Amino acid sequence: MLDKTKQYWFIGIKGTGMASLALIMSDLGYQVSGSDIEKQTFTQTPLEKKGIKIAPFSAENIHKDQVIIKGNAFKSENPEVAAALKMGIPMQSYPDTVEQIIEQHTSIGVSGAHGKTSTTALMSHVLGEVAPTSYLIGDGEGKGVADSKFFVYEADEYRRHFLAYHPDYQVMTNIDFDHPDYFKDINDTQRAFQSAADQTKKALFVWGDDPRLAKLTTSIPKYTYGFKDSDDFQAYQVVKETTGTTFSVKAHGKGIGTFSTHLFGDHNIMNTLAVIGVAHTEGLPMAALKKGLLTYKGAKRRFSEKDFGQRIVIDDYAHHPTEMKATLQAARQKFPGRTLIAIFQPHTYSRTKKFASQFVEILKDFDRAYVTPIFGSAREASGDISSSDLTKQIPGSEVISLENIQDLVQNQDAVFVFMGAGDISKYETAFEKLLK
Repeated sequence: MLDKTKQYWFIGIKGTGMASLALIMSDLGYQVSGSDIEKQTFTQTPLEKKGIKIAPFSAENIHKDQVIIKGNAFKSENPEVAAALKMGIPMQSYPDTVEQIIEQHTSIGVSGAHGKTSTTALMSHVLGEVAPTSYLIGDGEGKGVADSKFFVYEADEYRRHFLAYHPDYQVMTNIDFDHPDYFKDINDTQRAFQSAADQTKKALFVWGDDPRLAKLTTSIPKYTYGFKDSDDFQAYQVVKETTGTTFSVKAHGKGIGTFSTHLFGDHNIMNTLAVIGVAHTEGLPMAALKKGLLTYKGAKRRFSEKDFGQRIVIDDYAHHPTEMKATLQAARQKFPGRTLIAIFQPHTYSRTKKFASQFVEILKDFDRAYVTPIFGSAREASGDISSSDLTKQIPGSEVISLENIQDLVQNQDAVFVFMGAGDISKYETAFEKLLK
C-alpha cells in the first residue's frame, strides 16, 4: 500500500517508465526523489520542472526510512542497490509500484502487439473529460490527477511485463508475433495474453476480427468490438474524410449515437470503439465522451504531422508490418492523390529477417521507398541481413543515410512518412533542416 508519509527513492529515475511513474506519484502527492547517471536525458526536464530531486548514484543516498523503487536494469553492482542489500532495506520494482497505483483506482490496462500506445493515450484523454483520470503511457508520459477515479496504463507484453498487473478492465487490440528475441513463437505469445486475461477482474474488450483473441477464455465478460453485426460494440455507417472519421455505434445491438474523431484509418476506429466500450460499460455519459474524441490531438510519434509548404512530414512509430499497413491506410485517407514517400528504419536484425518479405510488399505500395540502415540493439548488434536486401526487391528504392539524405529533396509536392522505432528521428531532423 502506498504511503504519503514515506519518501520514495527511485534508483534509475531517468528511465522512461521510471520517470513517468515518478511524475504520477508526485502529482498524486507522494514524496518522490531519486538517482541516475549524470548525463542529460530527455526525461530529466519534466522531473526538474516538478521540483523532483535527482542525485548521482551514491551509497549515501540510501536510508532506512525510504521506500526504494529499483529500476529493472540495476543489479548489485550499483552502489545504491549494494547499500540497500547491506542494510537489509527491501526494494520494490517498477511493476510492483504501478500495481499499487492500479489497486487504488478503477483501472484500465491496454495491451496488444500494435496500437496500445495510441489506445492508451486516447482512453486517458477521453475518460479525463468525464472524470479525473491518471495515466501511464509507455513512451515516457505519465500524469497523476488528484482524487482520480480512473487509472489508464499501457500494458506491455514484452518479457511478460504486463503480468505484474491485475486491472479491472483490459483492452486487447490484437495478438501478433512481434518480439522474436524473447517469445519462442506465436503460441508462446498467446499464452502470455491468456495469462493477462486471467488476471483481469471485471471485463475484457477485444478486437473481434483477431482469431487469436477469439481463442482467449475468461470467467469474466469478454466483449468484442469491430465492424460486424456480431460484435458487442459495432461501428457502422462509417464516413471517411480528409479531416477525420465519423461513424455510428451499436452497443449490444442497440444504437448509442454517432461519434466523430480527427483520426484516420480503420485501426483508429477500432481504438475508438475500445474506448467507447469501456466508457459504456462504466455507464459514463456519451455526450462528454463525444467531446473528448473531438479534442484529442493524437499520441506522440503516432502519425504526427509537420507542414513544410509543398511537402508534409509524417512521423510514426510503425515498425511491424501490421502497423505499417495501418499508417499507409491513414495517409491515403488524409492525403488522397498525393505522392507518398516512405522512409523506413528496420528495427532489430531478428525482426527484419522475420518480416523481410512483408516489409518489401508494403513498401512497394508507397509511391517511392527509402530504407535506412537497420537499427540494432544491445542484444543484437549485428545480423545476416541488411537494408539493401530489402531495397533491391523494391523498384526505384534506395538505402538512405545521413550522407545522402539530400536525395529526398528531389521529391516535390509529396508526403514523407518516416516510420521506425529506433533513432529514425535523426534522419527526419536532417531532412527537415534541408527543407528549412
